[in-house]
Amino acid sequence: MMRNAFAVFGLSFLIIGTTLPTQAQNSSETYRQLNLFGDVFERVRQDYVEQVEDSKLIEAAINGMLSALDPHSGYLNAKSFQEMQVQTRGEFGGLGIEVTTENGFVKVISPIEGTPAYRAGILTGDFITHISGESTQGLTLNQAVERMRGPVNTDIKLTIARPGVERPFDVTLTREVIRIASVRARAEGDVAYVRINSFSEQTSSGLASEIEKLKNQIGKEIAGVVLDLRGNPGGLLDQAVRVSDAFLDQGEIVSTRGRRNGDSQRFNARDGDVAKGLPMVVLINGGSASASEIVAGALQDHGRAVIMGTQSFGKGSVQTIIPITGQGALRLTTSLYYTPSGRSIQAKGISPDIVVEPRPVAGVQAGPQRSEATLRNHIEVGPDGQRRLSPAQPADDQANRPPASQPAPTTPAEGAQPKAEGAPPEDPQLARALDLLRGLKLIAKKNSAN
Repeated sequence: MMRNAFAVFGLSFLIIGTTLPTQAQNSSETYRQLNLFGDVFERVRQDYVEQVEDSKLIEAAINGMLSALDPHSGYLNAKSFQEMQVQTRGEFGGLGIEVTTENGFVKVISPIEGTPAYRAGILTGDFITHISGESTQGLTLNQAVERMRGPVNTDIKLTIARPGVERPFDVTLTREVIRIASVRARAEGDVAYVRINSFSEQTSSGLASEIEKLKNQIGKEIAGVVLDLRGNPGGLLDQAVRVSDAFLDQGEIVSTRGRRNGDSQRFNARDGDVAKGLPMVVLINGGSASASEIVAGALQDHGRAVIMGTQSFGKGSVQTIIPITGQGALRLTTSLYYTPSGRSIQAKGISPDIVVEPRPVAGVQAGPQRSEATLRNHIEVGPDGQRRLSPAQPADDQANRPPASQPAPTTPAEGAQPKAEGAPPEDPQLARALDLLRGLKLIAKKNSAN
């Protein structure tokens, strides 16, 4: 007995003895690399053609380190972190205008109904040439949006150039609290149409409210629900879980698995279906990513909805926001998520049950589909479940740009705002969804009559 105990002790000593030098070697190499970074940093400070702020160099170095990991890890400086928090809350002090940039100027996509911009008569297609007397020419979209946002109850003057109007004119607006409508809904005849633009803090409460309104509006003849997730780039994981739970009575919704076994989490549905078992169609496309794919995958695996449209983006990773006191935050990929059946959709996406292509745009030739698999340094999950980095992809600014992690007030996603009238010719995906639900309703009526 003593001999066995001694043998185990001796083995333990041997393992420890061989491990310590390895750890020391690793630490020594790490310090050598950090010294290299310090040498390069100092050389740039002293010899670069122009003087560069130390903070700018450090921030760029941190971003370089994180972007080399995967496309979704990164550093948010204090300003970017604050902007991200504003977007996830779904409300901010502003004017209520969706804008983009065109020919170097800021162009209005649409004023949001009930906001200062809407009441002031700003129209789709207007150009904002000056903000408080300063030209907008050459501003990035983020810079322009930042200048228009500000404290509630403060005034701002916009100079508007309107096509067909000879001279630009000034409009003075007072900023208000603008709430981004994460969920929009309407009755499509006897079908409840619900579109989720993004997953913010307002999403689950907005969904329950809109579903209840539509059920009361349509009445007992309701044929089903269309949940439109096209062009939805994702957002908050907990909101994706709540939206899935809203349509499920039981079972797993999603699981996340990290580097260590203890990092795994499972999220399960609770009793209660807001749609009361009505038939459902979920619309997805290549712009449906992350939280959108969690919802589509959960409803597909449980047989709760028919998934229709085109292949989704394939972002199956979870990012954790780690605040750094006074210095912004770290956005770090910490786990991958898996659908209830155990499949990872990382760099694969959700395959629709029924493929329906969107309406082609006249004169525009469709290019290659942008997806997670086209992003440089994306994570791949092999058949054995092992994670690995993909081979380096060729640099391409468009191909290597993932969908925004939060909704951006720029151009609307394809199919995001289908017209209430004339839907079939304008939006074939929505038209097919409506036809399917009405067909199921007809079959159910015939069966009940028999």
